[in-house]
Amino acid sequence: MRILLTNDDGIMAAGLVAMYRQLIKHGTVDVVAPESVQSATGHGITISTPLLTQRVTVEGAFTGTAVAGRPADCVKLAVTQLMDQAPDLVVSGINAGANVGINVLYSGTVAAATEAAFLGLPSVAVSLYLRPEVPTNFAWAAEIAMQVIEQIRQAGLRGGQAISINLPALPAGSKPAGIRIVRQCTRPWTDTYDRRKDPKGRDYFWNTSLFTLDNAEPDSDVSSLREGYITITPLQFDLTDHQLLAKWQSRPWAL
Repeated sequence: MRILLTNDDGIMAAGLVAMYRQLIKHGTVDVVAPESVQSATGHGITISTPLLTQRVTVEGAFTGTAVAGRPADCVKLAVTQLMDQAPDLVVSGINAGANVGINVLYSGTVAAATEAAFLGLPSVAVSLYLRPEVPTNFAWAAEIAMQVIEQIRQAGLRGGQAISINLPALPAGSKPAGIRIVRQCTRPWTDTYDRRKDPKGRDYFWNTSLFTLDNAEPDSDVSSLREGYITITPLQFDLTDHQLLAKWQSRPWAL
């Protein structure tokens, strides 16, 4: 199996290395990832500046291509320019932090998987929920993620489909509560900002990266992840509101 591995935390990220060490047991792995952290960059692509690339070796685990661009750029370049054949699977992650709810719209990790689906490839985005009281263990997370990816493939993952996997924050060796196939929570998160003054007395605001969401729907990814479950959410990139589309198509429109 030919696998493309990417992320949004950068090619040096521990989560990427851990995922590579699991994926290499299942096939040939090409790593094409951003040269720097691209968290919360969404589905942006680079069109006004060149995409510089360089080959880098990371932790003696792999030699991959670092791209001075966004996660979606990495997938585009890998598939159209850098790989001699299309991958059988695209994996994005492991991201340091959950990508649930409306965060999937901001996530560079999810954007990379979605870009692969645009190109007709099967893809998964893998994210690890982080909590300060639980030590982060990417090696454990990658083992669990690989088991889930294998089950998703056995379930019939096809080209053009993107799946978001989120792993709960649990100590190494602990067992998740289970696996749930759940929908994306659509309630808004609350952002927090530090308000500060620059030397000229002007206000500026710094996002603290602390987001809160109360009362998430019980059948959603947010609730299940909080309860210690691995969540699997099939995603689509058709943003059309089909119900409203049908309603408006049935009424007269005129100038």
